[in-house]
This record gives sequence, C-alpha cells and structure tokens, in this order.
Amino acid sequence: MHFSVILRILGLLLMLFSLSMLPPLFIGWIYNDSHLEAFGYAFVITLVTGFLIWAPVFRVRQELRTRDGFLVTVLFWAVLSGFGALPFMLHEHPAINVVDAVFESMSGLTTTGATILTNIDELPKSILFYRQQLQWLGGMGIIVLAVAVLPMLGIGGMQLYRAETPGPVKDAKLTPRITETAKALWYIYLSLTVTCALAYWAAGMDLFDAVGHSFSTIAIGGFSTHDDSIGYFNSPLIDAIAVVFMLIAGINFSLHFFAWRHRQLGHYFKDPEVQAYFIILGGVSLIAMLVLSVTGTYSLGKSVQYGVFEVVSIATTTGFSTSNFSVWPTFLAYLLFLTSFAGACAGSTGGGMKVIRVLLIYRQAIREVTRLLHPNAIIPIKLGRKAVPDRVGEAVWGFFSAYVFIFILLFLALIATGLDLPTAFSTVASCMNNLGPALGDASLTYAELPDSSKWILSFAMLLGRLEIFTLLVLFTPMFWRR
Repeated sequence: MHFSVILRILGLLLMLFSLSMLPPLFIGWIYNDSHLEAFGYAFVITLVTGFLIWAPVFRVRQELRTRDGFLVTVLFWAVLSGFGALPFMLHEHPAINVVDAVFESMSGLTTTGATILTNIDELPKSILFYRQQLQWLGGMGIIVLAVAVLPMLGIGGMQLYRAETPGPVKDAKLTPRITETAKALWYIYLSLTVTCALAYWAAGMDLFDAVGHSFSTIAIGGFSTHDDSIGYFNSPLIDAIAVVFMLIAGINFSLHFFAWRHRQLGHYFKDPEVQAYFIILGGVSLIAMLVLSVTGTYSLGKSVQYGVFEVVSIATTTGFSTSNFSVWPTFLAYLLFLTSFAGACAGSTGGGMKVIRVLLIYRQAIREVTRLLHPNAIIPIKLGRKAVPDRVGEAVWGFFSAYVFIFILLFLALIATGLDLPTAFSTVASCMNNLGPALGDASLTYAELPDSSKWILSFAMLLGRLEIFTLLVLFTPMFWRR
C-alpha cells in the first residue's frame, strides 16, 4: 500500500474541494446573507488541511496500484462528506449538529437527496445553492468514477457493461487516457446542465431556481430549493422538462459520449440496457396512471401528470416530487420503491443496482427455466447479438446476493434503533439506492430519526454509491496484507 501516494491525492482533493466553498460565498454576498463567515471558515479549514496533508509528500511520484485505488475511491466520498459538512455546522441558519451536518453532506455528495432540513424555503440562498452544488459535484464524480476509474480497478457496473461485455460502448472506447475521458465527460455533463437550466428558466423558474434544479436534475440528486420540491412551481411544462432531463441523465454517459463524438442517435435504440430501461419505466408508469385513476386519487389528466413524473423520479433515483406519493395507495407506493432497486443505467448519475444487472438476472432466470425443459442444451445469455461471458453472470449474482444480504442487515439494524417497519424498510431502500424520499416517519424529513439511524443510513448511502464491493473490500484482512 503506497500511503504517501494516497495522502498526496487526498491532499489535492481537499484543496480542490475547498474551492467549492467560494461560489456559495459569492451567492450569499449577492443576496445579502449575513452569515457568510461560515463558508469563509470552511474554505480556510479545508484548504489548510489539504495543504498540510499534501505538502510532506508532494514530491512522491509512485504509481497508483489497484489497492491504493480502492482506498482513494472510498476516501473521496467519506472525507469530502466530512469536510462538506463544515458549512452546515458553522452557519447559524440552519443550526444543526454534527450528525445532521454529515448526513446532509453525505446525502448531497452521493446524490441521494435525503434531507434533515425543514422550512427549506426560508434558508439563506448561500446554503440552498451549496446543497445543490454538492449534488452536482457528486454526480460528476460518479460519472468519472464509473466510466473512467472503476474499470481500471476491475469493479463497478461499468466493468460489467463496458470492460466485459461486447457492444457499442466497448467497441468505441471513449479516449485512450483517463484525463481525456474525464474532460470529455465534463463537457457533456456541463452541456446538459446548462441546457436544463435554460429550459427551466424559459419555462418560468427564476434564474436561481433554474440553475439549482438543473444541478440536482442532471446529477439525479433530488435536492430542491423549496419544501414542495418541483411541485412548488405547479407547472406541467416544468414537470415535463424535469422528466426529459431525468431520463437523459439516467442513461449511460458513454452512450452520450458516443452520440456527441459521432453525431448520431441510433445506438441508443440498439442498446439492450436502454431498451430495458424504457420498458421498465413505461410499464410502471402505465400501472401508476391506471391505479391513480381507478382509485379516484386524481382525475385522469392529473393521474398521467403525477404518475409519470413520480415513476421517472423514483425509478431513476432522482427523488423530486410533485405530490406526496406516500399517501397514494399502499401497493403503488411500495411498487415505486421496488422499482428504485433497478435504478438507472450503469455509467449514469443514478443509483440502484443498475438496469444492466437486473436485465442479466432476468435472462439468467429465463435460461434456467429453459434448461429444465432441455437439460442438455447450451443456452448462452446474450445482450444484443453478443454472448455474455459466464464470469459476468457470476459477478452479477455475487453483487445481487451481497446487496440483498446487506439490505437485510441494515434493515434489522434500523429496527433495533427503534424505527417502525415501513420507516426502516423505506429509509434503508432509499439510502442504499441513493433515492432520497421515504415512507413512515421519514416521509417529509429524516430530522426526527435517532442519531444512530442517521449514521447507519449515511453508511448505506456510501455503500450504495460505491457499488458495495468497493467499500466492503476495505473490511477484509486480505486487503491490508502486504
């Protein structure tokens, strides 16, 4: 383990992250925030700490090994979430404790969208902007991690889809160098954000809300500058814009790169994961519209508007809301939560297990049923016209087993802290899938949950964002052996 290399990277990350305190400082100055020193102190503390970590090892030029990469990846979110909590702790409004500040920061950077804050409309603009910015930065970090870093370490959803599986993504490698890949992804991510902000602005949002909501939409985060989320605007046009950009952000960013580089869109329709993604969203949306209409929850028009929006928002793990789906028919509320387990596509800013894994599990199940009828048949699993190696299938089942096992453990741990069954189930599902909204006592905010529950859920957010194995490998004795 090259700790000097790890410390050099960590120090650089902290110094770069300190710069994220400056835009909220500027926003607060524009809107006459009287407590701007919180961001000033946070900037200095983060910058100085990063410098003190980096300075003793800045001359080190050793290569980063695979094990070093695992540790750096985990530290990226864990350490930055800790320092990202400083403005929440130092600002007088809101006045929150360490647990709540870390929870809010972790939720932002992992693009979960769960919040402990109340009366969001009354918060200073600097804090509101900072929350949205956290999600935007976290979303970009996820994309670079999933598309550029994790395949190098041999882990993650993209390892299954791009490194192991033939198809348009692998055949059209992004760029030969990771720095070029990251730069290309930044261009796409920034372009989508600007386009989304302009669309929101043209639809009636003011500039501050348009920029803030574009941050959380493209990051599939779900934080809002209002207590009523997107429902605050009461605009079918804004709802439609949000749905379109949530759908786009939930698609593999490698496919967006391919479209940008080659100026064509046909590969989207040929991609098996994208096909499954839209089939899931379309099917669940149809069910939601029918249930809401038949039960008289809304009129037919509102059933279509609210049903489609909430399905796309929950299934892509964004977490925006236009209505309180926790009071919908119980069947529908739980169906939405189960849909979030599939989540968005691999290589997107979305959470969940990823559609590609669900698709492969489904096709493996079909193969096993077919084998009962034809025991001697050789039946390959295919994505498109290409066979999927058995090693990929084993990795998918291993991930699924670990996901379910850890979900059960965290679910029991939350019950042990005193939560009721609906609250425990929905909060651990929401945080592991990086979704945000929940049922029961957390339907409006996570503020009333015990501190022990918040620590567990913060851990669940990190587990979900790092695709479980990236974090779990650090707890194995073999990882630390020389």
